[in-house]
Parts: sequence; C-alpha cells; structure tokens
Amino acid sequence: MPLYEADPWRQQYFVGIETAANITTEDGDAWTWYPEQRWVYDKLKVALSQGLDAGPHGTHPPRFPVFSKPITNLKGMGVGSRVLASAADYERHETAGHFWMTLLEGRHVSSDLAVVDGTPRWWRHVTGKPAGEGTFDYWTIHAEPDAKIEKCCGAWVKTHLAGYTGMLNLETIGGAIIEVHLRFTDQWPDLYGGGWVDAIVRLYETGVWEFADSGRRGGYSVVLFGPNGVHYRHPPPALIESIKQMPGISSVQITFHQDLPPEQHAMPPGGFRLAVINSFDLTVALEARERLGQYFFSAAVRG
Repeated sequence: MPLYEADPWRQQYFVGIETAANITTEDGDAWTWYPEQRWVYDKLKVALSQGLDAGPHGTHPPRFPVFSKPITNLKGMGVGSRVLASAADYERHETAGHFWMTLLEGRHVSSDLAVVDGTPRWWRHVTGKPAGEGTFDYWTIHAEPDAKIEKCCGAWVKTHLAGYTGMLNLETIGGAIIEVHLRFTDQWPDLYGGGWVDAIVRLYETGVWEFADSGRRGGYSVVLFGPNGVHYRHPPPALIESIKQMPGISSVQITFHQDLPPEQHAMPPGGFRLAVINSFDLTVALEARERLGQYFFSAAVRG
C-alpha cells in the first residue's frame, strides 16, 4: 500500500511510495493502528501527565483564567477552544466533553520528530505567523534546534511513549505540550530535505532512523486565504507550473475541492484556504502568493 494521504493536493509529496508498513498523515488512522499509544489524543491526560492544573468540565479550576477545549477531537483539534476568564465565564461555557487547563504563555511551536523505541532521533520545529480568526499568514520551518523543547519534551516522550517507533508531532506553548499526534505534518515534507520521505518509510519498515540532515535549510510555507462563501475554481495548470519554476519555490498546493460547495470544506472563520506555497525564500513565496491571488480574486469577481 502507499503512504496514506487523504488530501489530493498533498499526495504530490508521496508519489511512487509503496510500503507494507502502516504510514499515515491522518489522526483517525493513527488512533486505530496504535492502540497502546492512542491515549495521547486525550488532551486532558496529556496535560495531567506534565503536572499541569487540569480537569473535566464539572470540576472547579483553582484559579482563572484557564484554557478550555475538547478532551478529544481528531478532526479540527482546536474547535471549541477558548479562554475562560472567570468563574462566571466558566459556568456560561461549561460543555460536556470539554476540559480546562492552565493557560500557558510563550511561543507556540509545532515539532515533528522521529522516534525509535520511545527515544527521539530527529527534530524539526515550526512557528506560525497568525493572521487572525484561526488563519496563518505563513509558517517558518526552522533549521535551528530548540534546546528547551528537545530536552523537556524528549524526556516526556521517553517516559510516556516507551516502545513506540514512528513519527510524532508535538504542539507546545512555552515548552509545555498541548497536543500530541502519532504522525508527521504533511504540509511541508518537501522542506525537510531530499530523502526525508524515504527515511520515514525505512523507519516504519525497519525501526531504524537514517537521514543525512547536515545540509538542512530553513523554509517557509505561505498560505493564501480568500473570503468564505465563494465558489472558487482551480487555476490553470500553466499558471501553477510557472509559479513552481520561480527561484526557491519548492511546491504549490491548491487546497480545496472545486467540485464541492464552499460550505462543505472545513475552514477557519477568518477565510477560505485556497493555496499553500512552500519555498526556501520568503520574498519569492510572497510574490507567488500575490500572483495566485490575482487569479483567484479576479475569477471570484467574474463569478
């Protein structure tokens, strides 16, 4: 079977991959395939495992503000999340299946790591530039290590995921883990370097991590959003190919199904995700986004 990727615009990164191993970019598959580790999708357990104040709705936080979100949500992990500023706020938004936890401060980082028998063997860290209402302007894929995350979160992985071999994604705020995914991020695997996907396949097939990462480069994943409620059409292939030929551009994703109504897409409140441009040059990626935007928004006006 191939490495399983649900979104057709991201299948480009895994063309030609054939493996007998179970490798997926989907949390639902990971939950099914890894019963011993599926508890990590319980975000209340993850918070308590780090000694953070946390409890299900129906219990009383010792202090405010706190952060509230669903205990488990494999689709749209941030849906229903909010800050609760006071006891009155908590009572107003008390919801079955949600929990409260310490309101964390600091950098919000997404980290992909390769794990062998519970020990991290490789890390990459990504930060996003928010654009409001659940949208991001772009993500920066950092070439540099993050010593704080790798030390404290690496210790957590060794303690709680002994026996697990595979890819892992951790989301952290101020070095504390807020979400764990038994998979890697499928938006920018091309920015991790040549041979990285092959290294993943070997990891799942043999339990060995081998990846020549000495020439790693920083990269950017730039997103184009448009207004919600518009029925967009895909750009002509010639336009996509011309953008892919721009210096530093690594890939282009058109991130919606043109044969589905816009309301059938899961999108943030702040906009409809139209495209993602991966690049090693931020200036060029922003120029490419402008070119795509000219097509989409003029086409939307005509529509």
